[in-house]
Amino acid sequence: MSYVIKGETGQWEVVIGLEVHAQVISKSKLFSGAPTEFGAGPNTQVSFIDAGMPGMLPVINAHAVEQAVRTGLGLKAKINQRSVFARKNYFYADLPQGYQISQYDMPIVGEGTLILDMPDGTTRAIGIERLHLEQDAGKSVHDMHPSKTFIDLNRAGVPLMEIVSKPDLRSPEEAGLYLKKLRSILRYLGTCDGNMEEGSMRCDANVSVRPVGSTELRTRCEIKNVNSVRFVMQAIEHEAMRHVDVYESGGSINQETRLYDSNKGETRPMRSKEFAHDYRYFPDPDLQPLEFDDAFVAAIKSKLPELPDDKQARFIKDYGLSAYDAGVLVAEQENALYFEEVAKGRDAKLANNWVSSNLFGVLNARGVAIGDSPVSAKNLGRLLDLIADNTLSSRMAKEVFEIMAETGNAPDAIVEERGMKQITDTGAIDAAIDQIIAQNADKVEQYRSGKEQLMGWFVGQVMKATQGKANPGVCGELLRKKLKS
Repeated sequence: MSYVIKGETGQWEVVIGLEVHAQVISKSKLFSGAPTEFGAGPNTQVSFIDAGMPGMLPVINAHAVEQAVRTGLGLKAKINQRSVFARKNYFYADLPQGYQISQYDMPIVGEGTLILDMPDGTTRAIGIERLHLEQDAGKSVHDMHPSKTFIDLNRAGVPLMEIVSKPDLRSPEEAGLYLKKLRSILRYLGTCDGNMEEGSMRCDANVSVRPVGSTELRTRCEIKNVNSVRFVMQAIEHEAMRHVDVYESGGSINQETRLYDSNKGETRPMRSKEFAHDYRYFPDPDLQPLEFDDAFVAAIKSKLPELPDDKQARFIKDYGLSAYDAGVLVAEQENALYFEEVAKGRDAKLANNWVSSNLFGVLNARGVAIGDSPVSAKNLGRLLDLIADNTLSSRMAKEVFEIMAETGNAPDAIVEERGMKQITDTGAIDAAIDQIIAQNADKVEQYRSGKEQLMGWFVGQVMKATQGKANPGVCGELLRKKLKS
């Protein structure tokens, strides 16, 4: 995806790397048994370990380790069977220990790959640098008092996977595609729910620019804790333009951490960007190196679900869908499951049209997910059956679908209750055609004289006379025979 910034002195390329902090789906925290339920009252899910009390020793959450390995396998990454937890030292009010337990030079997951499906039908491989486990910090609340900050430690100690990409992304759009694809994979795996609005998936974007054709990596700035895909894209675009303006005015970029103000659509400085040595990393003396064997990894791999890329390939092969249509369906696992239930034993392309156009249109208009769809997959499948056996025409089926979306009722019941069955009885259609031909001798003559475009008018009249219930195919066939005689 070509993205070039045209400046006064030439053309510039943006270089982007993303660090995604994904909260692990786990009932307890990384080093304590405290619960992790979202939305609980402030400071109600805090153990002595999370609060940084002296003498409290961390105990690793085995499920969180499995979730990290599972995610690494889903990203086709190298699983490191020996990793080390380290203390990352910095001071902040919502970090009660005075350090964060993270992983530094020996993470649990190494290099991997994420494939982007580009709008033009091509694909782009984006490198994954690493995935490491760490504990989340607490939350500072600044808007509850005019002069005080409140601290909620419910989030402190929640297990995080930090997934770091290589600086392979070249546009805000690619960054958006990357985040959507990563979120989709995490949800398929069941390792993170990806709810950016709840803070369970947050993104730091590292942005720099360079002249087109250059291979150097210039000074980057980190945009911290952006909580939506749209805002990430907007923040990158603004920050890249800022860098170009600075360079073209003869200035230099300082390595720093910045915040994105979505109301103003701009970034602002937060603090100078730290280097690794500023954190004084050292192995945590309270935690042994994390080690596991091939059997542990193999057991997790054997339980992996079919992931988006594999499912998309299968939809293309088995259902004859285009890469684009298959990609839309598999982006969310629930959508793919819904489609497969509708398509089972039916015309898959017709099923895709109804799911992707009619159903998704209703869901988007109402702002609901497919799990809350008023039309069940079973009922939508039955609607397609009524089209296939000529009980309903396509136009009538759309009317029935609208009623289904409003009431949630089965299509059979709606058709029976409202008398919406399509008329396929040639006798009834014949009678309507004879009446229309008798009443419109002038148009019959025009048709027989070569004005064949009048066929559409005749079909419309028959449909009107039968209240839209005549089978259009049967209607057209009978009309052609009678108009030629």
